[in-house]
Amino acid sequence: MNDDGHFDADLAATYDDDSGNSGEAAVGPVVDCLAGLAGSGRALEFGVGTGRIALPLAQRGVPVHGIDMSRAMLAKLADKPGADSVAVTVGDFATTVVGESFSVVYLVFNTIMNLTTQAAQVACFRNAAAHLEPGGCFVIEVMVPRLQALPPGATLQVFDRSDSHWGVDEYDVVTQRLISHHVHFRRGRAQRVSMSARYVWPAELDLMAELAGMRLRHRWGGWRREPFTAMSRSHVSVWERPA
Repeated sequence: MNDDGHFDADLAATYDDDSGNSGEAAVGPVVDCLAGLAGSGRALEFGVGTGRIALPLAQRGVPVHGIDMSRAMLAKLADKPGADSVAVTVGDFATTVVGESFSVVYLVFNTIMNLTTQAAQVACFRNAAAHLEPGGCFVIEVMVPRLQALPPGATLQVFDRSDSHWGVDEYDVVTQRLISHHVHFRRGRAQRVSMSARYVWPAELDLMAELAGMRLRHRWGGWRREPFTAMSRSHVSVWERPA
C-alpha cells in the first residue's frame, strides 16, 4: 500500500463515475441528514475523498473540514467547483488532529472499515470525540456483515453483479478481515481493484463509542431515518458527546 492507502491515482480518476454512489439520489439524503444534525454548527468529514458529500454539504451552508490521506483523491476534490469552500488536512483520520471543534463529525460509505485493526477503529472514535463540541455527534454509515448469507465453510460472497461492475467480498470470520474485490468494466476494458478492510458489528461500534465517552443517540436503516431491523443491510448510527 502506498501513502494514499487504497485510493491511488488510478482509483481516484474513476471514483466519481459510479452514479449509484455519486448521483443526487444517493447524495441528497446524506446531505439532508447531516445538515439537520449540524444545525448552525460546523462539520468534519473523516475520509473526505473527492468531496462527494463535503461539497454539497458546504453548498447547504454548513462549513466543512475534511481529512484524507489520499493526495490523489484530494487532487480530484481540488479540481471541482466550490472546492475552496472545504478546508482539507492530509492525514490518517484515526489520529490526525485539526485543532478545531465541530458540531458533527461524520464517516460514510463503509469508510470505518478501511481501518483494518480494532485498535485503529477505537482510535478513530476517540479522535472523533476529541473534535466534538459538547452535545455534538459522530455519524457513521457502514454495512452490516452479511455472514448469514454464507454457507458453512464458505468465504466468498457476490454482493453486486451488473454489466458495469462485479463485486465479491472475501470474509475471514476469525480475524474479521475482509477483502473486497471489484471488477469495473469501463471504456471497453476491465479494471480490477482489491481492498482490505475490517468488518465491524453495530454492538462493537457502540462499545467503541462508550470507550470514547460517547453514547448512542440514533440507529437508522438508512439516511432517510428508516427503522433499523434484522433485515437491514447497512446502518447509519449517531453517537453523541454528552453536553
